Amino acid sequence: NGRLTARAVYGFFPANSRVDDIVLFEDEARQRELLILHHLRQQNQKPPGKPNQCLADFIAPEETGLKDWIGAFAVTAGIGLDPIVEAFEAEHDDYGAIMAKALADRLAEAAAEWLHRRIRREDWGYAPDEALPNPDLIRERYRGIRPAPGYPACPDHTEKSLLWDLIRPDERIGIEITDSFAMLPMASVSGFLFAHPESRYFGIGKINRDQVEDYARRKGQSVAWVERWLAPVLNYEP
Repeated sequence: NGRLTARAVYGFFPANSRVDDIVLFEDEARQRELLILHHLRQQNQKPPGKPNQCLADFIAPEETGLKDWIGAFAVTAGIGLDPIVEAFEAEHDDYGAIMAKALADRLAEAAAEWLHRRIRREDWGYAPDEALPNPDLIRERYRGIRPAPGYPACPDHTEKSLLWDLIRPDERIGIEITDSFAMLPMASVSGFLFAHPESRYFGIGKINRDQVEDYARRKGQSVAWVERWLAPVLNYEP
């Protein structure tokens, strides 16, 4: 008898890349920095002509003088889930509880896809004539990506705190982040929005200590602190 509620918050911000960082500005004057997103670059050996990619590559470098933007979003379909799960568990219906959680997760992903489509066609509007059939939507044949902190292209979960600073999902739609940067409700999706026509999903792969040291410097953190959060992608033993 319970009901799930979906909520979303998103925004667009003036931005330019600075090597492997993305600088966000307070307004269109681009005189005052709002915050800096930190990214990593692939270090594996590539065939000739294939670049070692970084998400910052999909934002115009500041030295070009081009004005670019980046988006940020968060959606949840988990509002109201706890009472539903508790009701199933009170009846010792573990299957019902598991299915309720799974359904909320699928609805959150569906909400994120719906929101991204609306952003491409209307709010950001860089693809106003997009009319892809469902098979092409499933294959992500549209322009733009929505990578999330903790995923292969940006494996550092701590960058999620900057996402929360930007759009305040905790205050606006009730999504909290834990000390380990998990989202509550768990049936939630968040990330950054890139509109570059060549943007695509990729994995960073393993990285070496030289990049970890540079990344720690850019984030203003110790190497040990960065190694803790990037442990799964380190190409060496700390």
